Amino acid sequence: MITRRNLLIVSLASLLPRPLLAQSCTVAPDIGGAGPWLNSPPLSLAQLKGKVVLVEFWTFGCYNCRNVEPYVKQWHERYMDDGLVVVGVHTPEFAHEADPKRIRKYLADNGISHPVVLDNDYTIWKRWSNRYWPAMYLLNKSGELCYRHFGEGRYAETEAQIKRLLA
Repeated sequence: MITRRNLLIVSLASLLPRPLLAQSCTVAPDIGGAGPWLNSPPLSLAQLKGKVVLVEFWTFGCYNCRNVEPYVKQWHERYMDDGLVVVGVHTPEFAHEADPKRIRKYLADNGISHPVVLDNDYTIWKRWSNRYWPAMYLLNKSGELCYRHFGEGRYAETEAQIKRLLA
């Protein structure tokens, strides 16, 4: 039965920030179809079933991406033995960020060892309907998208979601 109280609760819930609301998992788009891949042979979500996957859209020239980078690297190192796979989708904002030599140098200079796919033509970006740098998406062991965060911050929340999905 719909009451005024129930309508008020629903209305107030719609004002809460998205991460505070219960999130259901949905089918995730694939990560294949672009390349080349760095630090890894080409990957697909089908290959990664049984793993928790963090897909991060970034570009090396983005200041905000650089601020997120230490956390992504820590999660990769801390949880890879527990079943976390970090996949960086490097989608350039500017032409100089599309140069594979520059990207390889950036990875080496900054100790980034997780798989990175070069998405210079925005194939994966468009498939995921992404619009932000950085953007993080967490997939459960079944390959379903269960969490997303855009921009900097919420590091403890994102790590808690990683732990929850690995459990």
